[in-house]
Amino acid sequence: MRIGVNALYLIPGKVGGTEIYLRSLLKALASVDTCNEYLIYANFEADAELAPASPRFRLIRCHVKASFRPWRMIYEQVALPFLLAADKVDAIFNPGFTGPALCCRPSITVFHDLQHRRFPEFFRWHERPFWRFFLWLAARHSKRIIAVSQATRRDLLLFYPFTQTRITVIPHGVDPEFFEIGVRRGSRPRSFFVLAVATIHPHKNLERLIDAFAHFRQRRPAYRLVIAGLRGNASKQVEMAIHRLNCADAVEITGWISRSTLYNLFEEADAFITASIFEGFGMPILEALAAGIPCGVSRIPVFGEVAADAALCFDPFSTDDIARVLLRLADDEEFRSRARTYGPQRARRFRWECAAQRIAKEMGLTLTAAE
Repeated sequence: MRIGVNALYLIPGKVGGTEIYLRSLLKALASVDTCNEYLIYANFEADAELAPASPRFRLIRCHVKASFRPWRMIYEQVALPFLLAADKVDAIFNPGFTGPALCCRPSITVFHDLQHRRFPEFFRWHERPFWRFFLWLAARHSKRIIAVSQATRRDLLLFYPFTQTRITVIPHGVDPEFFEIGVRRGSRPRSFFVLAVATIHPHKNLERLIDAFAHFRQRRPAYRLVIAGLRGNASKQVEMAIHRLNCADAVEITGWISRSTLYNLFEEADAFITASIFEGFGMPILEALAAGIPCGVSRIPVFGEVAADAALCFDPFSTDDIARVLLRLADDEEFRSRARTYGPQRARRFRWECAAQRIAKEMGLTLTAAE
C-alpha cells in the first residue's frame, strides 16, 4: 500500500512534542515495515532528514509555509486532497490533530490532547475558532482516531461523543538513547540541578514551579533549576516571576535546544520535575524514567498512566506540595536509588516499534518485520 503522511504542520524546533512524535514514529515505521510505501507531505520549513533513509520513504515538498497557520490549514483542506489523488495514496495518516476533510482516501488522525476545549483560556482569542473548527472536522471525518492516552480518549468522548467506535489508544514510545543515558548516569557525581522540560505555555504551571523552587532553595541553596523548551505564550510571565523571586542566578531558561544538548541535560540532571496542570501524554516524564532520574510529577490522571508509582506526585496547585516533593527528590536516598532501576523498568513498557505496529494496523497495513 501507499500511505500519505500529512506533515504540513511541522516546523522544526517550533511545535514541541508533536515533532518528536512524528520523527520517532517514522523511524519506527521504517524499522518494522519493509513492504509499504510512505509519501511524506511537508512544508517549506521542514528539513530533508524528516524522511527516514529508506527507499520506501519519500519527502514531498509542498508550496506552503506552516509558520502562517491559516494558509497552511487552507492548503491542507483544498490542495492536499488533489496531491493525494494524483499520487494514488491508499490512506492518509495525520499525526498532528488535523487533516483534509474532503479527501476520498481513508484518514487516520492522531489527537494528542484537547486542551483547546479543556482550557480555552490558554489560547489566543483569534486562534480558538480555528482550533475548534478544524479539530472537530478531523474528528468528524477521520475513519480512525488515535488517542495517545486514556485521558485524551476520555476527552474525545466528552467533546466528540460521535467518535466512540473509532478511537484506539496508542501511547508514545521512548527514545532508546535515554536508557543508555541511564547507564552513564550511574557513574556520575551529583550535579545539584533540577531539570524541567517544557514549552513555556500557561498549562505548564511554571510560575508556580519557580515559586516552589524558590522556597526549596532556601533550604538547599546549592540547587539550580533548568527549564528546557521553546519559549511560548507564558514566557513573559515566567521571566517576571524569576526576577520577582530573585531567582535569576538559579533558574535558567534554555529556549529551543538540539536533541544532543537535551541528552546532555538528562545525563547531568540530579532530578526531574513537571508541574503541568494538563497534558495529553507526558513524553519528557517517560524519557526521565528511562534515564533513571528521580522524578516528581503533577497528580493528574495522564501522568498516572505514564509513571504509575515510579515518580513522586504532588498537587500542581499547591506551592508547598511542590516544594515538599523537591525536597524529597534531593534528600530521599531510598527513592533516588529505586528510581535508577524502577524508572527504566516502567519506561520499557513504552516502545516506538510497538506504537508503529499498532498504528500500521489501524491503517490496514500488512507488515513484514525487519530481520
